[in-house]
Amino acid sequence: MPYLKSLNISASKQNPFPYNVSAIKFAKQLDLSNKITFIIGDNGTGKSTLLETIAFRLQLPHMDGSEYSKSAFNAATKLSADLELEFNISRTRGFFFRAEDFGDYLNSINRADLHSYLNSLEGEVPEAIINEMKESSNAQISHMRKNYGQELTSFSHGEAYLKIIQDKVTTPGIYLLDEPEAALSPARQLALIFQIVEHLRSNQSQFIIATHSPIIMSIPNAIIYEVSEDGMNKTALEDTEHYRITKGFLNNPEMYLRHLIKEKG
Repeated sequence: MPYLKSLNISASKQNPFPYNVSAIKFAKQLDLSNKITFIIGDNGTGKSTLLETIAFRLQLPHMDGSEYSKSAFNAATKLSADLELEFNISRTRGFFFRAEDFGDYLNSINRADLHSYLNSLEGEVPEAIINEMKESSNAQISHMRKNYGQELTSFSHGEAYLKIIQDKVTTPGIYLLDEPEAALSPARQLALIFQIVEHLRSNQSQFIIATHSPIIMSIPNAIIYEVSEDGMNKTALEDTEHYRITKGFLNNPEMYLRHLIKEKG
């Protein structure tokens, strides 16, 4: 059973940022009842902002171990009061994966500092939501205080990402992945698909993934939300712009390239 059943951004205003990006404007009563949900769209449509807002609200640990600071998560802070989540399971365990976040995240999280930061949100975020976030952060920290056991610097970028996925995605939980293809070759993307599918064979977990990769978004039985300037709609893989452009290019690269590259002479 997925942890999150649905999501809604209740803000009525559409300006300034982050309210003016498509993934925020059109995030209305999104069905998240599937085990795997993809959020796709062009650069600048707000996919990462939406994932960051969910992660911020759930206080999911992330790779570099830093707190959800106002400077790095300013948009998520603004949107947290407008984010309405419907839960199937309220005590969420999980992780927030971003390809750029590497380092020793375990030792950098301090419960007192984290609660001090959450207290600083008073006046910006309702007290009930702050208390909910504190409870969630306590649960997350208690589950991640374990010895990681291997230095990430001994791996390549992609290997390190897959190693963290393998080590952290071991129990039922909700896992948010933001553009994992940035760290992965096509072959490693297939390895990621294998890890996710194998995990779901024996665990009641949920994955919400923002991606540009037609390879990753091809996982069977997933829901795909395609974000555009006109809306945010469930779309079949073969009908997504990412799939159509990639397939069209690979089938006939010359047709695409002759419009992009001037011929000599």
